[in-house]
Amino acid sequence: MAANFIDYVKIYCRSGKGGAGCMHLHRAKYVPKGGPDGGDGGRGGHIILEGNRNLWTLLHLKYQKHIIATDGSRGGESRSFGKDGEDKVIQVPCGTVVYDGDTGEWLCEVKEHGQRITLLKGGRGGLGNWHFRTATNQAPRYAQPGEPCQERNVIMQLKVLADVGLVGFPNAGKSTLLSIVSAAKPEIADYPFTTLTPQLGIVSYRDGQSFCMADIPGIIEGASEGKGLGLRFLRHIERNAVLLFLVPATTEDKVHEYRVLLHELEQYNPELLSKARILAISKCDIESDTPVDTNALADELGIPVLRISSVSGLGIAELKDALWEELQKEQNQVIDISHAPIAVEHHESADGALNDTDDDEEHTIYLNEVEEDWDLDKYRGIGWDTQDDI
Repeated sequence: MAANFIDYVKIYCRSGKGGAGCMHLHRAKYVPKGGPDGGDGGRGGHIILEGNRNLWTLLHLKYQKHIIATDGSRGGESRSFGKDGEDKVIQVPCGTVVYDGDTGEWLCEVKEHGQRITLLKGGRGGLGNWHFRTATNQAPRYAQPGEPCQERNVIMQLKVLADVGLVGFPNAGKSTLLSIVSAAKPEIADYPFTTLTPQLGIVSYRDGQSFCMADIPGIIEGASEGKGLGLRFLRHIERNAVLLFLVPATTEDKVHEYRVLLHELEQYNPELLSKARILAISKCDIESDTPVDTNALADELGIPVLRISSVSGLGIAELKDALWEELQKEQNQVIDISHAPIAVEHHESADGALNDTDDDEEHTIYLNEVEEDWDLDKYRGIGWDTQDDI
């Protein structure tokens, strides 16, 4: 299951080129000087992102490195329009954030099921010579080429949508807590970094209500410098309304461990410090004879502190109540985060980029199957440089 969780992919996308307009003069028996009747070219296909709540990973895009929409067809005689290119719809899980693969700049994000975002627009089709007829130019022998395609390398990152995010050192009891309060079955063992991928669980509450809890791999001091698993998975708690910190009762300096975790979050994204926080002292069933003074810790840290034990069930009901109370507060209802640009390694030729010089057809206009040069100045200001979006 861990090997199938893919939350980062880099792909190359290219929309379709617009079809060239047709240059044609109407010819029919008993119809002298039929005039121009060249049709318009078809629109190139778009690259569209669509949210799908049935997906929870980007695995289906891992081996699909190139996504290319089809080009629009050339216009025909008798004002026949060219066929539009086929759009390419990319299904992504809700919570997917898209960045430019070359600069790291944030482009868009998909939050809801069925939400559609046009990532790359297809080129508009060129106008046929029928559009360029005038009283002084009744037989224009030129048409308009279609708009070129758009292409770019994009990076997609999945940031899972959850209400509560678990934060703690390895072996703090995060996976055990998630397995107790929800139906999730994360791997649990007595060695560090048991959890290697984020896990989601639905926590049942009173009156049929529920909320979603996310468990991420444990972070350690120096994670912002790449130690342990680094900060790779912290993106999955950026959208959480409440952060639940877990510190084992066997830890000697609980305040220091909490502040280390807080420092690592700040190094990743300072906006995480503005979220509601609750500290849970876990594994209280094996604590020393002197229980933790939660009131003193709460006064020192300025956040609610509770004692829990996933094994014995101590404080689990109170923890659910505290989490639900925080989730119902108005300031925690709207989760809006700003996505900072990501660091991208620049290469002379981007991975997966296609060489488009060989198959790039020329926009050549034909008259009676005889090649003829066309002059862009003849229709500049009339065509797609001022035409509304199709």
